[in-house]
Amino acid sequence: MRGHVRKRGNKWCFVIDVGRDEQGRRKQKWFSGFATKKEAERALAAKLQELNNGLLSTSDMTVGKLLEDWLLDKQLHVKPTTFQLYSRIVTIHIAPMIGHFNLSDLRPDHIQTMYRKLQQKTPPLQAKTIRTIHSILRNALKRALKWGLIPRDPSEAVELPRSPRRTLAIWTPEQIRTFLTANQSIDSRYYTVFILAIYTGMRKGEILALRWSDIDFERNIIHVTRTFSWVDGEAMFLETKTHHSNRSIAISHNVKVQLLRHREFQEQEKRLYADSYHDRDLVVARPDGEPIRLSSLQKQWRRAVKRAGLPEIRFHDLRHTHASLLLLQGVHPKVVSERLGHSNISITMDTYSHVLPSLHREVAEDFASLISNKNTS
Repeated sequence: MRGHVRKRGNKWCFVIDVGRDEQGRRKQKWFSGFATKKEAERALAAKLQELNNGLLSTSDMTVGKLLEDWLLDKQLHVKPTTFQLYSRIVTIHIAPMIGHFNLSDLRPDHIQTMYRKLQQKTPPLQAKTIRTIHSILRNALKRALKWGLIPRDPSEAVELPRSPRRTLAIWTPEQIRTFLTANQSIDSRYYTVFILAIYTGMRKGEILALRWSDIDFERNIIHVTRTFSWVDGEAMFLETKTHHSNRSIAISHNVKVQLLRHREFQEQEKRLYADSYHDRDLVVARPDGEPIRLSSLQKQWRRAVKRAGLPEIRFHDLRHTHASLLLLQGVHPKVVSERLGHSNISITMDTYSHVLPSLHREVAEDFASLISNKNTS
């Protein structure tokens, strides 16, 4: 920060530049009442030192007001589901505990105490949730720092809890066959969802947003272009998670057969509902054409797993199962990454690192076999 001294009448004063406001106009803070220029210069140097050391803020804004303004801006730039998450975390977790603090008073230990209390509550918040809270708070504080509202970000000095690495639950090929056999006679729409999840690794929201126009039956390709979610009770079709999530997925013959069979089933429902059918071109829809509720899918999923007598896994674990089995079959990680819609291959390698040791062993044996065959020929 910069400052300078000047004379006003018979007294000396100094002024400090404290950043810019939301309209980009320069903000200054004045300190007056010094008898001599030397006295004003010493006071200016001391004040700048305090600011640079993070001991003083030039803002009267509270943490709660900062978060409120930050949310208003975020609402214009993020997906509704993301904004809903941000708003809920600010309202439930951050604002009640530190929202009353003036930005000038917020210290790292205040934030650290908040995280400790959140982990001690009943039920306790998981480390992953604490990290999400920290990311939101730090994002808002970075804005305050950029605007010159605070001299230093107090969240930088906070220690975060480590997230324990979650062991991925995946099914074997035998378990998948058992699951599909046990559920082949269930409602076509849900069986189709399960087939797509198992054979393509698509996310739940991507499957529920899939349109018939997204499927190229001649080339056996599904084009993933959007996702689906319920936001405050309203069905919303949104852009995919990242631009890498927009992808084309090759499908096998059996997936194509199931999709065509399901389309015939859906055509019967259209005829039955006639003018009451709301045609959104959805592959998976309720009998009247409207989107399936996530709670309904979750209920059908649990029933299907129980019907097959298999160990319970999350629906999302079908995506992990798809990726893990591809890697175990020797499919290149880059291909798996593109099929899943990961933003880069490192995400795939990190998520499915449990598969890599067995792949390394296979490579070692394959190479040894290659050399042995060369020597015996």
